[in-house]
Amino acid sequence: MAVRSPGGRVNQKARTRMAIVSAARELIQTGQPVTMPAVAQAALVSEPTAYRYFPDLLSLLTESFAGLWPDPEQALRPVAGSSDAAERIACATEFLFRHVLAYQGAVRAMIAATITRPELAHARPGLRFGLIDHALAPLRDTLAVTDPDTFGQLRLDLAVVVSAEALFTLTDLCGLTPEQAITSATRTARTLTTAACGPAIPGGPAIPGGPAIPGRSSERNR
Repeated sequence: MAVRSPGGRVNQKARTRMAIVSAARELIQTGQPVTMPAVAQAALVSEPTAYRYFPDLLSLLTESFAGLWPDPEQALRPVAGSSDAAERIACATEFLFRHVLAYQGAVRAMIAATITRPELAHARPGLRFGLIDHALAPLRDTLAVTDPDTFGQLRLDLAVVVSAEALFTLTDLCGLTPEQAITSATRTARTLTTAACGPAIPGGPAIPGGPAIPGRSSERNR
């Protein structure tokens, strides 16, 4: 009787884990809802087997999302030569929204998991923060130095707008189409950035009819 070596068992476990992650990535890229039963079926394993490798859907999604998103520098390549923070943040907003739409089934699942268990929020990728910081890079030597409170508050304000939650609020609750949601959020992100920087943004675009921005608090971003 042949006895499987320990190395063979380790290799089999690695192959099974890889199959589960690969199946999850394929499902993520369809934009459809992602569930553990669906992943298990696509990976040709039982659901209990999938749960042995990943205790919950959130842990599986966290690992599966790795490598699916370009880094902030790649994402903002279309505005790499621009020092206009408003233009750069608009690009970041559109990039995030379009990618969230493309992967929305999995993104919704991650949000749902961390809303009910906020202690797991650290498991979410937090892609918005890298995009925002890279978009605002031209302000690091200007606004961030001359008015760090306003700069910190701007980052907080943009974290609300440049987010999957904002997208789903606009589409699910406000009834906007995806394109309308992108236009609305991009406009808001531009307005916030222009208002924070004022004339400090070279060639900053005027926002006709843009909302007035209330006075900023001195709370720093942490």
